[in-house]
Amino acid sequence: MARSPWPGVVALSLAASIAALQNTAVVPLLPVLQKDLDISLPAATWTLTISLLVSAVAAPLMSRFGDMYGRQRMIVTALVLLVAGSVVAAWAPSYAWLMAGRVLQGFVAALFPLAVGLVRDVLPRNQLATGVGVLSATMGFGSGFGMILAGVVGDWHGVFWVTAAITVVAGAFVLIFVHDGRAPAQGRPDLAGAALLTGWLVLLLLGISQGRVWGWTSAATIGAFAGAVLLAVAWVLVERRTAEPLVQLSMLTDRRSVGATLASALIGFSFFLCMTAISNYAQADMGASTLQVGVYLLPTTLFMLVLSLFIGRVVARYSASFVVAAGSVVVALGALWLALEHVRPADIYIGSSLLGLGLGLGYSALGTMAVEHVAADRTAAAAGINALVRIVGGSAAGTALAAIVSAVPGEGGYVWVFAVAALGSLLSALAAGLSGMLNRRAAGREPVTVPSGR
Repeated sequence: MARSPWPGVVALSLAASIAALQNTAVVPLLPVLQKDLDISLPAATWTLTISLLVSAVAAPLMSRFGDMYGRQRMIVTALVLLVAGSVVAAWAPSYAWLMAGRVLQGFVAALFPLAVGLVRDVLPRNQLATGVGVLSATMGFGSGFGMILAGVVGDWHGVFWVTAAITVVAGAFVLIFVHDGRAPAQGRPDLAGAALLTGWLVLLLLGISQGRVWGWTSAATIGAFAGAVLLAVAWVLVERRTAEPLVQLSMLTDRRSVGATLASALIGFSFFLCMTAISNYAQADMGASTLQVGVYLLPTTLFMLVLSLFIGRVVARYSASFVVAAGSVVVALGALWLALEHVRPADIYIGSSLLGLGLGLGYSALGTMAVEHVAADRTAAAAGINALVRIVGGSAAGTALAAIVSAVPGEGGYVWVFAVAALGSLLSALAAGLSGMLNRRAAGREPVTVPSGR
C-alpha cells in the first residue's frame, strides 16, 4: 500500500513554524536586548534585520541547492544551522556573538520554499492548495507563537535555548517522515549573484536605518544609497547573463507572478511592521511586560492557526489572488484601527484579532498564488522568489520602524508606523486583486507560458 504523504507535510509544517518563530521571538525582546547589551534601538533592531537579510539570500540559494542535491537534505541542513545559531545566540556574551548566531539562524528561511517544492511533488493536485495553505499558515502560527514564547520565557538566552531544543525535535520528524519526491537535478550555484544581492540589501537598509543618525545628506548616507544602487544594477546584469541565476528575473516580471511578488513583499512588510510596533509600543508606552505582549498577540496566533485548517477549501472556491486581496484588506483595517485606537488593552486585542484574520487568509494563500501558474519543476524556484520578496519586505519593516520612531518620538511615531502598515496592506490588496483579474482575462484569451530563459 502506498505511503501517505501527509505525515511528511505535518513534519514540514512543524519545521516551517519554527523557522518563522526564530524571527518573531526576537521582536518582544528588542527593548530587553537594548538594555542588557547597552545598545541603541537601531542596533537592537538589527538583531532582527540581519537574520532577515541572510534569509533573503539563503531562500533562493538553498532552494537551488535543493534542486541539485535533494530538498530533504537541504531542509535538514537548514535545521542544523538553526540549532547551531540558536546555541551561539543563547550563549552569546556580547552583541557581536549574538549577531553571529542570528546570521546562522537566518539560513532556515530556505525551509519554506524547499517544503513547498516537496509538497507539490508528493501531494495530488486536488490536495495541493490545502498542503501549501497549511505550510503557509503554520508559518504564521509560528510567527505568533514566537511572541508568546518570548513573553513566557522573558529572557533572550532562554528563548534561544528553547528554539534549539524544539528544532532538534522537528529535525528528527523530518528525517523520519520526509522523503524527496523526485531525483535531484544537475546545476551550479550562483555565488556571485548571492554576494551582490547581500551587498545591495545591506547598504540599502543601513542607509535607511542610520540616515537620521549620520544625517540624510551626509557622505556616509549618500554613499550607502549610491552603493546600493550600483550593486543592485550589477546584480541585475549578472543575473541576466548567468545560465543558472540565483533569482530568475523573468519570474519576477512575468505577468502571472508579478502580483504575487508585490503582494508578498508588501504583506511581509506590513506584518513585521505591525508586530514590531505593537511590541515596542506596548512595552514603552503601556508598561507591558514581554509576557503581556505575547498575550496581546495571542488572537493573531489563534486566528492564523484556525484559518489554516480551512484555507484549501476557501482558495478552491474563491481563488488564491482573491483570498490574498481580502486578507490584505483585513490587515489594513487592523493596522488602521491601531493607528486610531491604541491606548487601552482592548484596542490592542481588537487590532491583533483583525491582523490575525487578515494574515491567516493572506499568508495562507500567498504560497498557492505564487506557484499555481508555474510548471511543477519550477515550483521551488517560484516559492523561493516569493519567500525572498516577503523577507525583503520584512527586513525593511524593522528599519522603517526605527527610522519613523526616531524621527517622531513617542506615541505619534507609532501612529505613523501603523498608518504606513495600513497603506502597505492596501497596496498588497490592490496588487493581488489586479493580478487575479488580469490572469483570468489572459486565461480566457490564450495560454501563457512562464519563460524559462533569463
